[in-house]
Amino acid sequence: MSHESHDLSDATLRLMLAPGLGPVTLGKLEERFGSHDRAASATVRELTEIEGIGPTTASSIRRAVDQAEPGQEREEMAKAGVRLILRGDDDYPVLLATIPNPPTALWIRGELTDADRLAVAIVGSRRCTAYGREQAGRFASLLAQCGLTIVSGGALGIDGEAHRGALRVHGRTIAVMGCGLARSYPPQHAELFDRIVAEGGALLSEYRMQAEPKGDHFPHRNRIISGLSLGVLVVEAARRSGALITARKAADEQGREAMALPGRVDSPASAGCLSAIREGWAALVTNHADVLNQLDASSHLVRGALEVAGHESATTAATLFDQNLTNGQQAIVDALTDADGTVAVEQIAARTQLPLSQILADLTLLQIRGRIHKDHTGIRLRR
Repeated sequence: MSHESHDLSDATLRLMLAPGLGPVTLGKLEERFGSHDRAASATVRELTEIEGIGPTTASSIRRAVDQAEPGQEREEMAKAGVRLILRGDDDYPVLLATIPNPPTALWIRGELTDADRLAVAIVGSRRCTAYGREQAGRFASLLAQCGLTIVSGGALGIDGEAHRGALRVHGRTIAVMGCGLARSYPPQHAELFDRIVAEGGALLSEYRMQAEPKGDHFPHRNRIISGLSLGVLVVEAARRSGALITARKAADEQGREAMALPGRVDSPASAGCLSAIREGWAALVTNHADVLNQLDASSHLVRGALEVAGHESATTAATLFDQNLTNGQQAIVDALTDADGTVAVEQIAARTQLPLSQILADLTLLQIRGRIHKDHTGIRLRR
């Protein structure tokens, strides 16, 4: 479970706060010493016995751990209602744990739930067009209504519209910050961040409470955005945008699905999306059904990654997505439960009285969750 500020030892906080002590080095310390107390008290000589840590690095680690201020961090966390999730905790995001060098710790304001295991990232340019704003909100609303959590970076432009689109339909959304949670960046989104938390979502960061929004924080933040998600949808992006890099790394390094929305061929704001589609590493999507179809493929990749990693938690790879059905999805499951064998979409429509467009979207989500099997003969429940 996540840790309240008063539950955290000085040793744990010192290690998490020490500048320059990233996930790789922290992992080495935890493996070598077995506990945070032992790692935080290790001598320079003991540190140099770890492969890849020389005398200079060992001295820097020792100095950084000694200079950390756990008491001040506790006060900041308590004031803002922030908790800490450590890698290995039961509530550490399962998908995030599969990426290369996942964060050792996540500062969280708000709540993560089982529903967040079925998420899509929506990212794009800060300097977006009216078209980009409209589409980011539209896709976020429609996907949130299907039961997906919308993940983004809390920035101006596309990110903010994605969060607002999810909130408009009372959906779940998570903002991953490039600064500490004691700060609101950008300051124009302070009210939006409060609303995300108030409506049951979450703000996440891998940085100490008062960390400033430095430029080199955002590429690290972006790997968390994609790592939390089945896939990444880029709504608008120039050729060299951070959103495009996020989607490319999600596809190449994390086994996630990359998708891009086409825009005007003469618009610099859409040049990156059009390039990604032309080069073939991002799927062209024009509506939320396209996104759902792409995520269906991505879910199998993620399941495979979990199984290869030997994931062991209360929720196994086989049941990772079998959580929190919407009313429409439950109605379809009930209809299939009552059916004898395989049924057609038209039969489901007759039994549930749901719109066909909703049925098709919900069937895709149910397949992602592993509840149903679809093929040319029809649809049936997985037993």
